[in-house]
Amino acid sequence: MKTSLVTKILMLPLVASLAACIPSPEDLETTPVKVQTPKGEVTCQLYRQDRVTWDRAINFPAAKMSVPEADAFCRQEGQRRLK
Repeated sequence: MKTSLVTKILMLPLVASLAACIPSPEDLETTPVKVQTPKGEVTCQLYRQDRVTWDRAINFPAAKMSVPEADAFCRQEGQRRLK
């Protein structure tokens, strides 16, 4: 049991340092962009070029579209910028 506890204690700094290397979405954010859609202007938070699935709407005309619809416009904008 002593060996198991010592091993766990020694592994803790390794696990903590590896976890610190994983970026959060906030670390990958770009400057927000505005996209004109048929239902109004959507402000999108885009991320790195290879993280299009994280792209999301941060402001949109709520009376005219839903959150998933606004997010879809942002993902489309991210895809457009990939090309």
